[in-house]
Amino acid sequence: MQSSDFSSIQKSAVGGRWAVATGHPLAAKAARTMLEQGGSAVDAAIAADVVMGVVEPMATGIGGDLLAMLAKPGEAPVSYNGSGAAPLLLTTEHVQALPNQRIPERHVLSITTPGLVRGWYDVHQRYGRLPWKLLFDDAIHLAQAGFEVAKVAAQEWKIFDFVLHKDPVCAALYRAGQPYSAGEQFKNTELAAVLQAIADEGPDAFYLGEVALQAERAMLAVGGLLRAEDFKRHRGFFCEPVSVALDDYTLYECPPNTHGMAVLEAVKQVWEMRDHRAPEAELALVQATEHAMAHAARVVCDPAGNTVCTVVVDSDGLAVTLMSSIFKRFGSGYAVPGCGFVLQNRGFGFAAPGHVNAPGPHKRPYHTVVPAMALQNGQFYMGLGVVGGLMQPQGQIQIWTKVLRDRCPLDEAVYAPRWRLEAAGRLAVERGFDAQCADFLRNHGFSEPDPGVGELAGRSDFGGAQAVQRQTDGRLQAVSDSRKDGCVAVA
Repeated sequence: MQSSDFSSIQKSAVGGRWAVATGHPLAAKAARTMLEQGGSAVDAAIAADVVMGVVEPMATGIGGDLLAMLAKPGEAPVSYNGSGAAPLLLTTEHVQALPNQRIPERHVLSITTPGLVRGWYDVHQRYGRLPWKLLFDDAIHLAQAGFEVAKVAAQEWKIFDFVLHKDPVCAALYRAGQPYSAGEQFKNTELAAVLQAIADEGPDAFYLGEVALQAERAMLAVGGLLRAEDFKRHRGFFCEPVSVALDDYTLYECPPNTHGMAVLEAVKQVWEMRDHRAPEAELALVQATEHAMAHAARVVCDPAGNTVCTVVVDSDGLAVTLMSSIFKRFGSGYAVPGCGFVLQNRGFGFAAPGHVNAPGPHKRPYHTVVPAMALQNGQFYMGLGVVGGLMQPQGQIQIWTKVLRDRCPLDEAVYAPRWRLEAAGRLAVERGFDAQCADFLRNHGFSEPDPGVGELAGRSDFGGAQAVQRQTDGRLQAVSDSRKDGCVAVA
């Protein structure tokens, strides 16, 4: 399958056995194939995520990271942190020599070790059922044969074309100056070959082989610090999520180095405000979000980026929210020669020297990716991820509050117009947001941002959510955000 009928995709559906919400129809197809072959939710989520790295190269890929939230029936969720660390060679002195003692967003020093491939393998080892190699079939075919670029992806490709020009390898890979249009065919045979090697040989093909050596050679040529030794030393880990009890619900987020704690703090702060339709309630939610994010910035650090998300619940009740990212669109803008992918720029998330999140050798920076899950009376209730950097916590806070506190239907909560806090008390408000409420917010200290802020690339500045919710009758509702190219699949 090389193309998709984007006019007939489902954005919301209910299934009795399993459900998938993901960022692209071809990713949903890959997930469906895994589930129909007897695979687990993790098999399906990984297959979808590998496809996402092919069809949305501006958002994710094997040069990026993975984080996940997973829960077996009747068990508390478990987090997986597959974020990569800074190079072993990075020192405080490197950063002190930079303007403002901060790593610029697409500087060679912003490049951190990719954690995604090891993350796929680790979660598959614990939760997968199908053979590892099968998970890559759809993605390899799409990369080799080509596929039609989707609408929102094409918009972002055009807007962020400027990133592609400084590195000749990246420029050639993604056709700098001639961004792909919606419906145009794109193929990436170099990436297909690397994915085939990973499928055949496992993650060592990525972390111990020619890919790592090619990355080192590329970085040596431009003054970067990432080396093959950084690839060799990378490890992800499972850990206990942070959580908060909200009546009969428990909300789970990934712990630091993510900003999941900000989501919990804000939702808990406004939980008792039952008159949610009043402008005062929306103001309280904005203020709670602002306070929680400021606290996270002090104790964790500094946000913004692009991500993809897949949520799957299988027929056995295993649930996963899996998110991957290369951070800023097209990551660092530096590609690995002959390998078909760019390296991420997570090092931009480091603060200045002296901060708790100061850069250092083999240290993980503050991370924006934060998959989430809610249980009700100890049983899976909902998995949620919101993509879009600074909108990840803000989008989650708005959706969780609508669904858990206000008992809003999931599709309405996901599609509802949103607001987005910008710097210095500025608040972007999405088209369609209640005008009276917007005026109330403006009159209480939240000014409009600069013109154009908040309407970037198909409204994606207001995030893109993927969610699956268990209904009262036991069926599963999957919802994919209308702001993105994604869709759902159910059975």
